[in-house]
Amino acid sequence: MKQFPPRLPEQPIFYPVTTEEYAVKIARDWNVPASGSGFVTRFEVRRDFLAHYDIQEAGGSMHHEYWIPAEDVDAFNAAIVGAIEVVRSFR
Repeated sequence: MKQFPPRLPEQPIFYPVTTEEYAVKIARDWNVPASGSGFVTRFEVRRDFLAHYDIQEAGGSMHHEYWIPAEDVDAFNAAIVGAIEVVRSFR
C-alpha cells in the first residue's frame, strides 16, 4: 500500500497515531467491535511535513496522534517515505 484513501465526508480529520501500542488498542478494542476487523499499519513520514502539525493527546498520556485535516491527506500521502506496511490484523 502506498497511500491512505481520501477521508469520507463524515471524517474531516485523519488521525495517524505515534505508537504501535496505541494503534493496536484502536484496531483491536475499537475497530473490531465496530466493524469486525482492525489493522495496524507502519509507515514513515517526512519530518518537514509533520512539523506543521502538533502532536495531540487524545484521552490519555499514552494516546498521541496527529490531527491531519482531510484536505491535507494528499500532501500527507506525498510525504510518506516508502510503503505502508500492515503489521497486525485483528478479526
